[in-house]
This record gives sequence, structure tokens and C-alpha cells, in this order.
Amino acid sequence: MSGVQIKTVTDDEAGMRVDRWFKAHFPALRHGDLEKLLRKGQVRVSGGRVKANRRLEAGEEVRVPPLHLSQRPNKPKEFRQEDAKAIREMIVFEDDAMMAINKPFGLAVQGGTNTKQHIDGMLASLEKDGERPRLVHRLDKDTGGLLLLAKTRQAAQRLGDAFKGHDIEKTYWALTAGVPRPREGTIDMPIAKRMVRVGEGEEERVVPAEGEDAKKAITDYQTIDDAGNGVAFLAMRPVTGRTHQLRVHAAAVGTPIIGDRKYGGARSSLEGVSNNLHLFCRSMTFPHPKTGRKMTLSVPLTGHMLKTWKFFTFDANAKCEWPEDIR
Repeated sequence: MSGVQIKTVTDDEAGMRVDRWFKAHFPALRHGDLEKLLRKGQVRVSGGRVKANRRLEAGEEVRVPPLHLSQRPNKPKEFRQEDAKAIREMIVFEDDAMMAINKPFGLAVQGGTNTKQHIDGMLASLEKDGERPRLVHRLDKDTGGLLLLAKTRQAAQRLGDAFKGHDIEKTYWALTAGVPRPREGTIDMPIAKRMVRVGEGEEERVVPAEGEDAKKAITDYQTIDDAGNGVAFLAMRPVTGRTHQLRVHAAAVGTPIIGDRKYGGARSSLEGVSNNLHLFCRSMTFPHPKTGRKMTLSVPLTGHMLKTWKFFTFDANAKCEWPEDIR
């Protein structure tokens, strides 16, 4: 690789640590080599020096110096066969450019403190001819559903550009405490990360906010069905892709997502169903990274949400059509 590159952080990469971002974009780069580049100031974010644990924000520019990866190959690793088998069982679509998986609830996408198993690590078991599937966006650990992966560097770039350019329409399913009024509409509410009081201490959370640090956040929603005890089956479309956007917006309008104790508090618990987060990425419409043609992928409901849908006799194959976005 020759010359300096300037890459822009996408909305879906917001909140990612610098070292995790480099791991996603340049999996052959050793962590020690990255640390050395950071110490020398050769890696910069929006013109400034940063450390490996610095959290990135959407729109920031990352300066990537010449890496010369071919001169510093990583030592081959032995991968667990069960990782390859597990990933293969999650695949719902695959061709020579990309694959898509149905991520289980509770499985992290990337590693972190006390996180031994995660999608990114498991993907290494599928490496072939020096190429391995790459992450191009994320889902929270507690959220299940559709996750797109690139199989080539070019596909990763094109899918990354599509996420950055808001050229991907995502539909999530959620179970909420209460039925929103009106039953369908748009939540246009800026949000920001702020320190808030939790019990006897403070914790950083995403909250509705105003001010220079507040970021535009827009969510479309439709009530697909509801039950007599005041719960609703919602389809939610994030027009913007902010961290925890759907969870914060749902709680802010008085219908927190079931299982979301962080933002929904006591109202997020519901007798008779799982206390795990009821949020699932059901489908995406996006340009194929090789052909450019629009395609739609959807995945079946799984885990505790499937059990909840059966409990309330909600249609697990419900269809949702969004009006054309004219914003």
C-alpha cells in the first residue's frame, strides 16, 4: 500500500474504538504496529493525535499512513473448526462479493473487555487465499438479526460507502411497552451522549438533547399489531444511524422497548416474556457491492423474540412497506 489515505468514519462506525476500526479495515495490521503509528502521530483523526481507545464519531476523517502490510505478514493462526461451523449456520445469503448472516441475540460483533467470542473473531476461520469476510457495519450485542459482511476489499469499500451515503434502508422489529400515538409516524429528535445520574453514580448515556453536540436523529415507525395488555409490535426505520437511536427514541415517546432496562427502566419488564432486549434487524435494502443493483434481504425472527411473537400470536412473517422517503 503506497501513499497516505484519508477515510471518513461512517454513521454505523460511530462509537467504534480506533483500534477496532483499524482491525475492521486492515485486519492484517498488527496491534503493536498500530500502537507504534499512534505514538509517532502518523495516525490522526480530524488532524489530531489519538490513542487506541479513542471513540470515533461519524464524519471524522482518519489519516491512514502507508502500512506496507505485505512486508509485515501476520503469523498464521489456528482457528477453531466450531467457529467456521457456527458462522456457516448463520449465513442466509452468499455470493463472491458478500455474505449476510442472521446474528443471534447476545453474540457480540466485535471484541472488547471480557468478550471472548465475537463475530469478527469467528470470521477469521473463513479466511481463504488471504481474504476473509469483513465487517462493514455493526449490531449491538443484545440486538439480533441481519448483518452484512464483505468478502473482498472492494466490496467492503462499496458497502461502506452505501452506509455512509444513507443508501441502505434498514427495518427493525421491536416490542414496546405501550402503543405509540399516532400509530405510525416519524420521530425527529436530536440525541447526544451525556453523563446522567444513575442511582448513586453517573453513567454516559445517549439522551434527547439540544446544543452543538446534539446530532440529528430521525426514526420512522409503524405499528404492525398490538396486544390487549398494552404492548405493540413495531416496525422501525432509522433514517439516520446514531448509536442506540431506536432505543432512545422509543423510550422518549413513552413506549420503551421491552427488555431495554438501560433506557426503559421498570416499564421495560413484562410478565410472561423474556427480559432480554426485543429489538431485531429484520431486513435491509441496499445496492449490491458488485452489480450495484438494489436487493432486499430479510431474516426470520429467532430466539426469545420468536417465542414472544408466538406468545402474543403476532405474525412472524408480517410485511412492512415504507412510503418513499422524500426528505
